[in-house]
Amino acid sequence: MKKHVCIYTDGACSGNPGPGGWAAILVHGEAEKELSGHEEHTTNNRMEMMAAIRALEALKTPCKVDLTTDSAYVKKGMTEWLKGWKAKGWKTADNKPVKNADLWQRLEAAAARHAVAWHWVRGHDGHEYNERADESARRALTDVSGQRPDVKK
Repeated sequence: MKKHVCIYTDGACSGNPGPGGWAAILVHGEAEKELSGHEEHTTNNRMEMMAAIRALEALKTPCKVDLTTDSAYVKKGMTEWLKGWKAKGWKTADNKPVKNADLWQRLEAAAARHAVAWHWVRGHDGHEYNERADESARRALTDVSGQRPDVKK
């Protein structure tokens, strides 16, 4: 039987584009692991995606995963839009290139190793792990910018 892991992700950006941070909390039974990182010039959507990518890539063996994000972009991209983009050669419905195609491809590859169920929660709504991931992403953003900026969600 595959190990069951719950993952909670978030991303933050100061300016859009601007410096950004991402974070993920992985929970397996009583064990928790927190991951975070930053980029000097990025967008909020890229940080949301990077949180999910890095969390899934951190899993050493194939797992059953419940991945919770406050990004409708990430959830809908993986559950609704991805198949169509691929069928159209990474073009949108109006035949424009898919934004962040490099990360969508990386996220798809990371998710393919696992049995992932994608969940959305409203951000800043009191969900314990979402709030923790948000704070960690903001800390990572502060690490790259050197100051506590006006963070965009």
